[in-house]
Amino acid sequence: MRSAIPSSRGSDEDDKASDPPYCWWRSASGFNQSADLKVEFSKLSSLTPRHRLFREFERLAFLAEEGLDELRHKLLTYRPGDFWVPTGGISKEDMNIPPTITLLLVGFSGCGKSSVINLMYSVLGRSGLIPFAQTSATKRSSSHTPVYMQEHNVLRSMRNGFCVYDSRGFDYNRMNENIEELSHWMSEGIHHKQLCLRSADEVPVKELNSGRQISKSSPQYSKRVVNCVMVVANLAEIFKALKESDLKPLEATKEIFSSSALRKCNENPILILTHGDKLSAEERIDCRLKICEYLGISETTGVYDVVCLTEYGFLADETDPITAYALTEAVYRALLISDRGHAPKKKASDLPMLILSWLLFTIATLFSLLADLFSRIGRSNRLRY
Repeated sequence: MRSAIPSSRGSDEDDKASDPPYCWWRSASGFNQSADLKVEFSKLSSLTPRHRLFREFERLAFLAEEGLDELRHKLLTYRPGDFWVPTGGISKEDMNIPPTITLLLVGFSGCGKSSVINLMYSVLGRSGLIPFAQTSATKRSSSHTPVYMQEHNVLRSMRNGFCVYDSRGFDYNRMNENIEELSHWMSEGIHHKQLCLRSADEVPVKELNSGRQISKSSPQYSKRVVNCVMVVANLAEIFKALKESDLKPLEATKEIFSSSALRKCNENPILILTHGDKLSAEERIDCRLKICEYLGISETTGVYDVVCLTEYGFLADETDPITAYALTEAVYRALLISDRGHAPKKKASDLPMLILSWLLFTIATLFSLLADLFSRIGRSNRLRY
């Protein structure tokens, strides 16, 4: 049974003591004033970022208890294109909608991508205490570092409408290589067990040969077009770096988040903040506000603060309904973005029109060059006389 979330707030110590641990923001300074603040809908824009963030946390807390099952049911019954809205006079049948929507998790090494995958299995697939993705802790204990893309059916369903990919973590010191690799994934697509070797890798010959064999046999796996990206950032790591006046993690996160390769239908990627439970309430809130300000995005829309699943696994649905709901809403929002980014199907008439457009452009360019040439000849003749 999930713990009940208080529906009302008080200002005395008894009310603070009764708050469950997952309502951590209620111990932060200024929360009581924000909770008691009555603001008209037309004046919501006048709220400070901190007050808006408090209201966003309370919204998640209000919806977590009763809304989680409903939202999870929408994901279980989701089929690609369900959230598509008719625009431009084009019918759904004329849209190029893939059979499976692909969500890609990207981030730097140790940010918690694999832990987020395990949390999805726990919340959406009701997997119990089984860790499906290998986390940083288990990787350190192994004899090698995995260098493959991993496809995950987090719903654990034969009729799943989407899949989630866990990618290899990026390196702060190799941003050009990171962006190049990310652009390749977005333009060429990805597939399960895709080899991700980098210039600094020292991979044993045996593993490299194994990777080449997998790479050669890749046609057995379906190539997926990435529909939406979820950027995972380590909140505790960024806070620690900022405290030491080190902007590298924050700047690197912005470079990945703002990459033009990730833009789908003019939408920002989903931002998942992890390891915030390692910070105090004040640090957690201040760091989130600084990250959102630096990235130039809203502190409440498309940003989710989740507590990662440990390598041993735990049911966040039972112990932390707010994290469970926030993660489920993040996936739901990613599917909404994906269905808005579908392109129309290519028709047989598109090729002749493309050729005609190219021909007209070539003719126009030729006449422009001739006009410029004759104009110069005319000017030189006038100067001669």
